Amino acid sequence: HFKESGTTVSVASATDAGDVKRTRDTGRFLNIPISIVEKQRLGNRDRVEALSLIGDVNGKPALIVDDEIGTGGTVVATAEALKQHGATDIYCAVTHPVLAGNACRILEESVVQEIVVTDTMPVPSEKRTAKITVLSMASMLGEAIHRIHSGLSVGAMFDPHD
Repeated sequence: HFKESGTTVSVASATDAGDVKRTRDTGRFLNIPISIVEKQRLGNRDRVEALSLIGDVNGKPALIVDDEIGTGGTVVATAEALKQHGATDIYCAVTHPVLAGNACRILEESVVQEIVVTDTMPVPSEKRTAKITVLSMASMLGEAIHRIHSGLSVGAMFDPHD
């Protein structure tokens, strides 16, 4: 999406150490370096605090990579940490848009410019804010099914050099 839309991102950022592999794969696909935000959950675990940043984001547009957005706390804390360390623009790519509770309001009020999610979960119209872009997985799933039935590699679909 980001390559096709003309949006420039210069660093992929993991929301925590557990997301490093996914973020590294994204960075490799986009041919950009990665950063990692260390975080801790506070209180009832819905609140998140960013503690430190590994990597250089100063003067760079950053892409937060995560598997899901629940309450939005992790994305917002990560975005704020990136902004504090000099990131110029902040985008977010997330696979599963849970969007629980006030997540849409929290995300809409955040420093994130765009949040790109997939349709692996329905995003009702009342949760589709100006910042949320929903991408269909239909063609990718169709291609994966075709490859499986044709004896072709599904993994090759995700090789940036193919």
